[in-house]
Amino acid sequence: MTKELKPLKKVSLLVVHCTATKCNRPFSVENLIACGEAKFGQCSYHYYVRRDGEIIPLLSEMVQGVHARHYNHCSLGIVYEGGLNEKGKAIDTRTEAQKHALYELLKDLTEEYPSARIVGHCELPHVAKACPCYLPSREYAALQPK
Repeated sequence: MTKELKPLKKVSLLVVHCTATKCNRPFSVENLIACGEAKFGQCSYHYYVRRDGEIIPLLSEMVQGVHARHYNHCSLGIVYEGGLNEKGKAIDTRTEAQKHALYELLKDLTEEYPSARIVGHCELPHVAKACPCYLPSREYAALQPK
Protein backbone atom coordinates (compact mmCIF):
# COMPACT_ATOMS: atom_id res chain seq x y z
CA MET A 1 0.00 0.00 0.00
CA THR A 2 1.39 3.37 -1.01
CA LYS A 3 1.76 5.89 1.79
CA GLU A 4 0.52 9.47 1.68
CA LEU A 5 3.10 11.60 -0.12
CA LYS A 6 4.65 14.59 1.65
CA PRO A 7 4.74 17.97 -0.10
CA LEU A 8 8.11 19.09 -1.41
CA LYS A 9 9.59 22.30 0.00
CA LYS A 10 11.65 24.69 -2.10
CA VAL A 11 13.82 22.71 -4.52
CA SER A 12 17.48 23.43 -3.75
CA LEU A 13 19.04 20.19 -5.04
CA LEU A 14 18.77 18.04 -8.14
CA VAL A 15 20.17 14.67 -7.05
CA VAL A 16 21.34 12.24 -9.73
CA HIS A 17 21.30 8.49 -9.03
CA CYS A 18 21.79 5.21 -10.85
CA THR A 19 19.60 2.14 -10.42
CA ALA A 20 22.69 0.07 -9.49
CA THR A 21 21.65 -2.57 -12.02
CA LYS A 22 23.81 -4.34 -14.59
CA CYS A 23 24.17 -2.52 -17.89
CA ASN A 24 23.37 -5.68 -19.86
CA ARG A 25 20.03 -6.31 -18.11
CA PRO A 26 16.96 -4.13 -18.61
CA PHE A 27 15.36 -2.67 -15.49
CA SER A 28 11.73 -1.87 -16.18
CA VAL A 29 9.83 1.13 -14.89
CA GLU A 30 7.54 -1.31 -13.08
CA ASN A 31 10.53 -2.88 -11.30
CA LEU A 32 11.89 0.53 -10.33
CA ILE A 33 8.56 1.61 -8.87
CA ALA A 34 8.04 -1.75 -7.12
CA CYS A 35 11.47 -1.53 -5.46
CA GLY A 36 10.68 1.91 -4.05
CA GLU A 37 7.24 0.85 -2.89
CA ALA A 38 8.59 -2.31 -1.22
CA LYS A 39 11.33 -0.44 0.63
CA PHE A 40 9.77 2.96 1.30
CA GLY A 41 6.04 2.63 0.61
CA GLN A 42 6.24 4.87 -2.47
CA CYS A 43 8.11 5.47 -5.70
CA SER A 44 11.55 6.88 -4.89
CA TYR A 45 12.34 9.16 -7.83
CA HIS A 46 10.86 12.00 -9.85
CA TYR A 47 12.42 11.01 -13.21
CA TYR A 48 13.79 7.82 -14.76
CA VAL A 49 16.21 7.96 -17.71
CA ARG A 50 16.23 4.70 -19.68
CA ARG A 51 19.19 3.39 -21.69
CA ASP A 52 17.65 4.63 -24.93
CA GLY A 53 17.40 8.17 -23.49
CA GLU A 54 13.67 8.07 -22.80
CA ILE A 55 12.82 10.28 -19.82
CA ILE A 56 9.95 8.91 -17.77
CA PRO A 57 8.30 11.19 -15.19
CA LEU A 58 7.48 9.19 -12.06
CA LEU A 59 6.57 11.53 -9.19
CA SER A 60 5.08 14.99 -9.34
CA GLU A 61 7.60 17.75 -8.62
CA MET A 62 5.17 18.86 -5.92
CA VAL A 63 5.86 15.84 -3.66
CA GLN A 64 8.89 14.37 -1.93
CA GLY A 65 10.69 11.35 -3.24
CA VAL A 66 12.66 8.98 -1.02
CA HIS A 67 16.06 8.97 -2.67
CA ALA A 68 18.42 11.06 -0.53
CA ARG A 69 18.09 10.77 3.24
CA HIS A 70 17.98 14.17 4.96
CA TYR A 71 17.48 15.90 1.57
CA ASN A 72 14.17 14.53 0.28
CA HIS A 73 12.30 17.61 1.52
CA CYS A 74 14.29 19.93 -0.77
CA SER A 75 15.35 17.83 -3.75
CA LEU A 76 14.24 16.17 -6.93
CA GLY A 77 15.55 12.67 -7.63
CA ILE A 78 16.68 11.73 -11.13
CA VAL A 79 17.80 8.14 -11.72
CA TYR A 80 19.41 6.58 -14.77
CA GLU A 81 19.14 2.91 -15.69
CA GLY A 82 22.44 1.13 -14.99
CA GLY A 83 25.47 1.89 -12.88
CA LEU A 84 26.97 -1.62 -12.78
CA ASN A 85 29.00 -3.35 -15.47
CA GLU A 86 28.26 -6.91 -16.63
CA LYS A 87 30.19 -8.30 -13.64
CA GLY A 88 28.39 -6.11 -11.09
CA LYS A 89 31.14 -3.51 -10.56
CA ALA A 90 29.99 0.07 -9.92
CA ILE A 91 30.93 2.11 -12.99
CA ASP A 92 29.48 4.87 -15.16
CA THR A 93 27.42 2.89 -17.69
CA ARG A 94 25.49 5.80 -19.20
CA THR A 95 24.85 5.48 -22.90
CA GLU A 96 25.30 8.49 -25.19
CA ALA A 97 21.49 8.73 -25.30
CA GLN A 98 21.34 8.82 -21.50
CA LYS A 99 24.07 11.45 -21.30
CA HIS A 100 22.18 13.65 -23.74
CA ALA A 101 18.81 13.08 -22.01
CA LEU A 102 20.25 13.77 -18.54
CA TYR A 103 21.84 17.00 -19.76
CA GLU A 104 18.60 18.20 -21.37
CA LEU A 105 16.50 17.24 -18.33
CA LEU A 106 18.88 18.96 -15.92
CA LYS A 107 19.02 22.03 -18.17
CA ASP A 108 15.22 22.24 -18.10
CA LEU A 109 15.09 21.70 -14.34
CA THR A 110 17.73 24.37 -13.64
CA GLU A 111 15.68 26.81 -15.71
CA GLU A 112 12.64 25.96 -13.58
CA TYR A 113 14.65 25.96 -10.32
CA PRO A 114 17.52 28.41 -10.96
CA SER A 115 18.98 28.20 -7.44
CA ALA A 116 19.07 24.38 -7.40
CA ARG A 117 22.50 22.73 -7.34
CA ILE A 118 23.14 19.53 -9.27
CA VAL A 119 24.83 16.76 -7.27
CA GLY A 120 25.28 13.03 -7.38
CA HIS A 121 24.01 10.92 -4.50
CA CYS A 122 27.66 10.14 -3.64
CA GLU A 123 28.40 13.87 -3.32
CA LEU A 124 26.00 14.39 -0.42
CA PRO A 125 27.51 14.47 3.09
CA HIS A 126 27.76 11.12 4.88
CA VAL A 127 26.84 9.06 1.82
CA ALA A 128 29.11 6.03 1.37
CA LYS A 129 27.89 4.97 -2.07
CA ALA A 130 29.34 5.16 -5.57
CA CYS A 131 25.93 6.20 -6.94
CA PRO A 132 25.67 7.52 -9.66
CA CYS A 133 29.23 6.42 -10.56
CA TYR A 134 30.31 9.86 -11.81
CA LEU A 135 30.35 13.41 -10.42
CA PRO A 136 27.35 15.37 -11.74
CA SER A 137 28.43 18.56 -9.94
CA ARG A 138 31.50 18.63 -12.20
CA GLU A 139 29.97 17.27 -15.39
CA TYR A 140 27.15 19.82 -15.29
CA ALA A 141 29.21 22.71 -13.88
CA ALA A 142 27.93 25.03 -16.62
CA LEU A 143 24.35 24.47 -15.41
CA GLN A 144 25.10 25.21 -11.74
CA PRO A 145 23.78 28.43 -10.14
CA LYS A 146 26.16 31.36 -10.45
